[in-house]
Amino acid sequence: MLSALLDPLMLGFMQRALLASALVGAVTAVVGVFVVLRGLGFLGDAISHAAFPGVVLAFLIGAQVTLGALVAAVGTALLVGWVTRRGALRADTAIGVIFAGMFALGVLLLGTVRGYTGDLMSFLFGNVLSVAPADLWTVAVLGAVVLLVVGALRKELTFASFDPLGARAAGLPVGTLEYLLLLLLAVTIAVAIQVVGIILVVAMLVTPAAAARQLVDRLGRMMVVAVAISVFSSLAGLYLSYAYNWASGATIVLVQSAIFLLSLALAPRRAAVV
Repeated sequence: MLSALLDPLMLGFMQRALLASALVGAVTAVVGVFVVLRGLGFLGDAISHAAFPGVVLAFLIGAQVTLGALVAAVGTALLVGWVTRRGALRADTAIGVIFAGMFALGVLLLGTVRGYTGDLMSFLFGNVLSVAPADLWTVAVLGAVVLLVVGALRKELTFASFDPLGARAAGLPVGTLEYLLLLLLAVTIAVAIQVVGIILVVAMLVTPAAAARQLVDRLGRMMVVAVAISVFSSLAGLYLSYAYNWASGATIVLVQSAIFLLSLALAPRRAAVV
């Protein structure tokens, strides 16, 4: 039993994968709390798919793929915010239009790639075992920025999210905070793509926070429990994928899903989070 836990730690790629998984698990859980409580799951899914053209373009020009995903995700998030505020459209309609257009652009760019595209396709489903030292540094820096911003502005983000009229009356820049939340969501998605891929990243955002929501009814506690669930699931899923040669991203998400179902079955009904 002990050797099963320690042997993978002797491998460099597993050390990087475990560290990346833990970092991504913490970041996605913190931002995921706002995603769940604000009902932004569809937006998270849209931004993750809209990052695809950035991934392909970075691959084509030889740039770091995570940074390509970051640029596309941030651009899409800001565009969604602008269209929603300026256009005479429902938010879900604007999100659907932009998401479809960006993903179509990614498919078009993918069709221009000649030769082997296995490395590129891995970003659709995730391959945390291939995390390079440069990728790990990128994940660490971006993740730290997200956590620091949320930590510094948690009260303001919460106030503006759940009582925008009151926040505006109190003098808070509600519009700026809305854009900031979209920006944090985009950066988080770009960070998580390396671990679970474009297709499954929304599950990593939503599932741990949804499980924590069943267990606690305070925002601060919900963040702590969501981080614990997400980090544990990431590490446990990675060990299982290594032991049984399963897809790492899918295994992580399935562990999270199992914990969510368990929390749903055992926890009492909860009132609104405060």
